[in-house]
Amino acid sequence: MSASPTHRVSSGERINSAETTGHLQKTLREKGIRLTRQRRVILEVMDNAEQHLDVDQILERAQKMDPAVHLVTVYRTIDLLKREGLIDELDLLHLRGDRHYYETHGPRDHIHVACLRCGKVREFESRLYEQLKEQIARDFDMQVTVSRTEVGGICNDCLPHEKKSPRQ
Repeated sequence: MSASPTHRVSSGERINSAETTGHLQKTLREKGIRLTRQRRVILEVMDNAEQHLDVDQILERAQKMDPAVHLVTVYRTIDLLKREGLIDELDLLHLRGDRHYYETHGPRDHIHVACLRCGKVREFESRLYEQLKEQIARDFDMQVTVSRTEVGGICNDCLPHEKKSPRQ
């Protein structure tokens, strides 16, 4: 069985980002959760992110929109979004130390593929991955609600010339 993968090649580009714009604010509003001005700014940053962001990046982008946004508000908002199951926390194979990155849930699960040398992170999705999750659900008689997979290796750009993959 062959997979027809969909992948984007860029450092941390997110497959689902265009489909999640405005999702966080809308969902929290529907749940009756108070949206302060600072929280709305942070949610907008998260909703519009086209790559995986760490706390410092979220704060920096939020402060460009509203200098009054505080780091503590970023952490509290991230905790809220994690509790509500609206974002994933990723370590991306600890390529950049102990930093954690955040991304909103999109309609499709995907695998994070990282180059262990240059740190480029790509997202990969495949029907085979969906089939594997379905099999796990059947075999363990459970509903799969969280799925995180990371794959690490050396990308073609980082391999010595003579060892490059024939796909290039």
